[in-house]
Amino acid sequence: MADAAGRLSRLAEEVLGAPLPVRIRAWDRSEYGPPGAPVLVIRNRRALRRLLFKPGELGLARAWVAGDIDVEGDLYEALDLLSGLIWERGTAAEKPRRAAALRALAKPEVRAAARELVTLAGLPVPPKPPAEEAPKSHGPLHTLRRDKEAISHHYDVGNDFYELVLGPSMVYSCAYWESPDATLEEAQRDKLDLICRKLRLEEGQRLLDVGCGWGSMALHAAREYGVRVVGITLSEEQAAYGRKRVAEAGLADRIEIRVQDYREVHDEPFDAISSIGMAEHVGRARYAEYAADLYALLKPGGRLLNHQIARRPLADEDAYHVDEFIDRYVFPDGELAPVGRTVGQLEDAGFEVRDVEAIREHYALTLRAWVANLEARWKEAVRLTTPGRARVWRLYMAASALSFERNKIGVNQVLAVRTPESGTSGLPLRAREWRG
Repeated sequence: MADAAGRLSRLAEEVLGAPLPVRIRAWDRSEYGPPGAPVLVIRNRRALRRLLFKPGELGLARAWVAGDIDVEGDLYEALDLLSGLIWERGTAAEKPRRAAALRALAKPEVRAAARELVTLAGLPVPPKPPAEEAPKSHGPLHTLRRDKEAISHHYDVGNDFYELVLGPSMVYSCAYWESPDATLEEAQRDKLDLICRKLRLEEGQRLLDVGCGWGSMALHAAREYGVRVVGITLSEEQAAYGRKRVAEAGLADRIEIRVQDYREVHDEPFDAISSIGMAEHVGRARYAEYAADLYALLKPGGRLLNHQIARRPLADEDAYHVDEFIDRYVFPDGELAPVGRTVGQLEDAGFEVRDVEAIREHYALTLRAWVANLEARWKEAVRLTTPGRARVWRLYMAASALSFERNKIGVNQVLAVRTPESGTSGLPLRAREWRG
């Protein structure tokens, strides 16, 4: 069993047709790979069994969450080096790389190496998935029940844990940075205020905050702009936390936090709607319904600010699938769409789209700030949740930061109006007057 690292590295090189860009350290203390590179630590043979029984991203995810593999050195650098081998699916490079791997597997020497991997892995028994993995759901996507279960998986993991990661703002969406030297709190405050200005909120108006989280947008809008707010979330923990914050701020007469689906809101009309980081949960099959429902909830002249992550368009849109790691461990049933489709579906619902602002780089800065918060208080984070859950958050946030930086995904604020028949939108003549 000596030199497991060298044997694994040579096997990977045979299959990939190129040396691994990271160094490997195996459970037998052997090391192999480029000096000075980040180290992929394979702590036990169970990690290999996970890959054998679930080849690809899900097997790697289970090994990471269970602590069977780890990274020593800069996590961002390691993910950047490995991204072309693991996460860059749907790109122009994917098909030739996959074809090369399949050709390699036909070679006798590679088949021999694969048999060696089976030997290295030990007992031919599939390891149980880590407890943090969401069970695979069946039946129609995005029913009321299934959406509530998916939201609970991600958000009901402990408000204390989220306080640690998000900081005092308790805002779990892309911040708006004046510069990289700003603080996370300043950037989140500026984001909330930007949305209020885009919506042209005024005292006495009524705002619906869809996916209100822990109540931060509702609190800012009520406190700074004097509006009355209905905030809705599917997370019981978020709602309890938000109501406590509202009571402590003395704003219970202006803010109501409900555990409610957007499809169950029937006390329209509203002057404005904010949907911040929620529409990613809606799904392709339900998006037209989502847009139509929000349109119906607004009074004529009412405004919607839809803040949503977007993916790059694919040559074959039907080939889109959610990453297995994200689907099983982070956002079950979450789906991303290109911004063009989002704009088109809002228009199909009757909205007049007046502004689209891309803030992709801002999310990379936000995610790096969250990762820094998590890493700085790692032991406390583990205590507040589980080691596996903390590892899920660290990996998905770091990998997402790189995806935003490399333009694999983006995030956009779309301002849309339910323009009345008179054609008077109520917006200023000069575009983006809200910048001040």
